[in-house]
Amino acid sequence: MEVTLQNLTKKFPGRGRKKREDVIAVNDVTFKIPDGELIGLLGPSGCGKSTTLNLISGLLKPSAGRILFGEDDVTDLPPENRGIGLVFQNYALYPHLTVKQNILFPLQNLKGEARPSREEMQKKVYEAAGLVQIEDLMDRKPGELSGGQQQRVAIARALVKMPRVLLLDEPLSNLDARLRLQTREEIRRIQRETGITTIFVTHDQEEAMSISDRIVVMKDGIVQQIGRPQQVYDNPENLFVAKFLGNPPMNVFEGRVKEGRLYLGEEAVLNLKGAADRKVYVGIRPEGFVLQEKGPFSCELSGVEVMGRDISVVCKNASSVNPTVRAVIGTDHEVDTENDMIRFSLVSHKVFLFDRETEERICFEAE
Repeated sequence: MEVTLQNLTKKFPGRGRKKREDVIAVNDVTFKIPDGELIGLLGPSGCGKSTTLNLISGLLKPSAGRILFGEDDVTDLPPENRGIGLVFQNYALYPHLTVKQNILFPLQNLKGEARPSREEMQKKVYEAAGLVQIEDLMDRKPGELSGGQQQRVAIARALVKMPRVLLLDEPLSNLDARLRLQTREEIRRIQRETGITTIFVTHDQEEAMSISDRIVVMKDGIVQQIGRPQQVYDNPENLFVAKFLGNPPMNVFEGRVKEGRLYLGEEAVLNLKGAADRKVYVGIRPEGFVLQEKGPFSCELSGVEVMGRDISVVCKNASSVNPTVRAVIGTDHEVDTENDMIRFSLVSHKVFLFDRETEERICFEAE
């Protein structure tokens, strides 16, 4: 099911005694979600991603704009008539019901011709349980399950009606790291098997990038960039997107372009083509540093963290916007920790320039 958002806006009334301006949680959002794709709504807390999800579900009514499921305008339809499945962050299972009864509940609430027979209900319940691999837990109650098992029950309950659109609101936040990894793989598998258009809300960029067909990066209720995860990572349109994606995050410096060279402090670190002289923000991905004895870029060495598959070099530079600079290099390199200074050359396609005023990306070619 293709989902289209047209100029979607949601305002909440201001509650301050002195300042009663409306709070715009979602600001003129327009984009299209292709049929059968898994889309990640990504951004920091307060960016409007959960509000957008609640507008799509019908739990909130938009202040302006339209929502379409295929050719159907569902903007004014109540949630129960939209054909959605919704999974909450806190699972929202009925504690007094068994797993089977929890999954069965949405089917029992159907009325008229939409309500299946008892035999069909049983079949659908076990099909949904099979999708999330909890057939052996059907007689247990939620209190007897782990967090990951409870989340699977919540997903099965959302899937049992085979919704037109599946909505997941930070479904992995309450799970530990290992279980979160396992469950997100399961969500991706289930989505591919069912082919249901799925919208996944998260603040975890690694989570969104690992399972989404496309990501929608939001800030202050405004869409910053939409694209395939690797494309957005490799070609961020502005400084916010560049800093938000990546773990460890991008290193940001104050620099300048002068006579075809990029300067960080007094050091010319890269030769450029197609960039006019100006002050810029310089973003360098942690993997964009190459350890080199006579490299053009120097930093004050603070420490080395061995991570197993790679080494994280922590250092300082006067031009850095952040207190520390973090470079990730392979374990086949040896860092001389007796030396106070360390030098790097830079991988040109891991270096990004941004306008100091607008923070928009500046394109260039490295020589």
